[in-house]
Amino acid sequence: PDCGAELPLLRSFWLCRKRKRKRALRPRVERRGDGPPAVAFEVFTPAADGEVRDGTVARARAACPCCGAVLAPERVRTQLAAQRGGADAVFDEDGRRTGGARLTAVVTLRPGEPGRHYRLPTEADYAAVRRAQERLAGLLGEWERGGRAGLCPVPDEPLPPIGTLGFRVQRYGMMQWANLFTARQKMALVTFGRLVSERNRDAKPDAVDPLLGIVVDKTADLGNALAPWKPDAECPVHLLARQAIGMAWDFCESAPLGDASGSFFSACHRSADALDSARTDSPGAGQAQSADATDHPLPDQSAAVWFTDPPYYDAIPYSDLSDFFLVWLKRSLPGHPLLCDPFDAANPLSPKDREAVQDETKRQDGNPKDRQWFEATMARAFADGRRVLAGHGVGSVVFAHKTTEGWEALLAGMIRGGWTITGSWPIATELGTRLRARESAALATSIHLICRPRPADAPIGDWAECLRELPLRVADWMARLQGEGIRGADLVFACIGPALEIYSRSRAVETADGRAVPLSEYLERVWEVVGRAALETVLGAAEARARNGMTGALEEDARLTALFLWTLQTTDPTGGDDLPAAEPDDEAAAAPRLDLPFDVVRRFAQPMGIDLDRWTGRIVAQVKGVVRLLPVADRAADLFGDAGAGAAAEWIEADPAGGLQRSLFPEWDGARPASGRRRRKAGILDGEAELQALDATTLDRVHAAMLLQANGHAVALRALLKAERERGPGFLRLANALTALYPRASREKRLLDAMLLAVPR
Repeated sequence: PDCGAELPLLRSFWLCRKRKRKRALRPRVERRGDGPPAVAFEVFTPAADGEVRDGTVARARAACPCCGAVLAPERVRTQLAAQRGGADAVFDEDGRRTGGARLTAVVTLRPGEPGRHYRLPTEADYAAVRRAQERLAGLLGEWERGGRAGLCPVPDEPLPPIGTLGFRVQRYGMMQWANLFTARQKMALVTFGRLVSERNRDAKPDAVDPLLGIVVDKTADLGNALAPWKPDAECPVHLLARQAIGMAWDFCESAPLGDASGSFFSACHRSADALDSARTDSPGAGQAQSADATDHPLPDQSAAVWFTDPPYYDAIPYSDLSDFFLVWLKRSLPGHPLLCDPFDAANPLSPKDREAVQDETKRQDGNPKDRQWFEATMARAFADGRRVLAGHGVGSVVFAHKTTEGWEALLAGMIRGGWTITGSWPIATELGTRLRARESAALATSIHLICRPRPADAPIGDWAECLRELPLRVADWMARLQGEGIRGADLVFACIGPALEIYSRSRAVETADGRAVPLSEYLERVWEVVGRAALETVLGAAEARARNGMTGALEEDARLTALFLWTLQTTDPTGGDDLPAAEPDDEAAAAPRLDLPFDVVRRFAQPMGIDLDRWTGRIVAQVKGVVRLLPVADRAADLFGDAGAGAAAEWIEADPAGGLQRSLFPEWDGARPASGRRRRKAGILDGEAELQALDATTLDRVHAAMLLQANGHAVALRALLKAERERGPGFLRLANALTALYPRASREKRLLDAMLLAVPR
């Protein structure tokens, strides 16, 4: 920054954040004469979480602890790009660090003492870093003097172009795979790879060599400059916790020798355990072959089962991510036949040209790999799968993508490829504690779509008959899946298989006047039917009456909230009631984020006649393709005005017969206007606010009661609940539905449960 200080980029100052053991870094500013200020650290034991300050960087914006200046992302990226990402320390001729990566703490073990310990770095620590840099420079010098024969000792292969899905590090100067590692990490991996390759060269090759190459790869996954430290577990987090490679501001440099997480020996033990768990008693052996899925090497009708876990539309850059492992495997297992591109001998990385993903940064035959190209390629792959499957065979297609666009692209390819989808089964294949699950709306299960070859002489389907059969099929399947513990988005997507059988069993579906009904139109009806069935499940029989034009249905905002929370529910394959309760100060106990992809919410809202824009800013927020259900606390100003719940409670307690009638309940009979002083104090009955309040809904009144509960206004809450009970069943019906839908750890569920305890019996 302009003050001249060296700004440490730290997302967190926590070192250990376990319930009974906490350590953190405390920064302090040192000013020395006329020179620039400096940031120094000390390791301390915080008595409360609030003693640990926030990190210095978020979303590439860096705040200086010395002068308070905030550096824009462009400035941060420019400085890091000049250092190829900044993973290595920079030294002067005398061996003193002058810039680059900075050691902030060293993790140690003490003989006979449990747990990890933390200390500040010393000059000896930096000397070890410099020796590794000198050793690496000598190794690369030898390779260059030898005419650059063979592979470069460190991976000099290029990263994918800027803009590639799932990659952000190129903007920080990381343009080669080697830039993702420090000099010390590169030297460790080069040494391990050399030992594996020498074993392969000097001894008779056997099955151990590829396994040792995999161990080197696993070491690289935890031993790179983008692997952050996990304070609540006191260990590094592997690079591919998500299916992406993004920037990490601070990272943990694992010790490659020893038994701790991130070491070669730890990776060896873990890989051996994985291999042991995968063994079977089958006398046969499998075969692996690289081939084009649209031109399978198997002959016609030669397989009884065709099973595939296909690409997820535009979700994951598979081949680009696999290169992280491939570049080290090629150095550990030089010349291995599976480590080359069978379609392009000149390509040093994994095959890309024919890969079936939607990624418009890539082209095939001059055409971008857009959605149209992806669907056509998937249709060819499914058609070839149908070719190799015997007539009595069964196909199974795995899918766990959370957007409806991804589903529609997959289904379009399957139907165009000649398949009839006959069922869908959610199987709990995903680890619920994985980072992807904890920080996103990822599915808890993988949906296995069961399909069979559609006969070539399949008839034309009748659109009216499809629409008559669809609700019955969806209702039956939803009831069955709910009985088996399937919830939310998992249940929604698991209903697609039975619904698609109605459509895909015909070679085409037409209306009475001969118009062909596209898959997209049918899927709109599927989302509508699933949404209405979900509402009937969570809101009760009133929704069924509403469908028949009868009164009693809840308003649009209540339906949106209920559908949102129902879809957000996660299948818990372990049975959540048997899990231990989270400790109050555990990070896992943090309030869950109520987020869903915009695409999923839109697919439900539109067929149900819900206008998302109308409720944006009031019930939900829309941010970068994500819809977030607003916390109830954020609605206080809308419901009570600037004066808040306290003024409203005072008003109710002073006038329990009138109370908030004119603001939240204007349609009550016998409403009595409050005095001018009280109106001004409440801040909700004057001018425009009074007119806006006339739109109050049942959900508004439930939220108002929750806010009174949150602020401890018991008298006002009891008065409000008594009046609502006299009004009718709508308020309590919605409140009971919402408390069943909100996540267990959410503040809203706690408020609803406490509020319902105050309902007069």
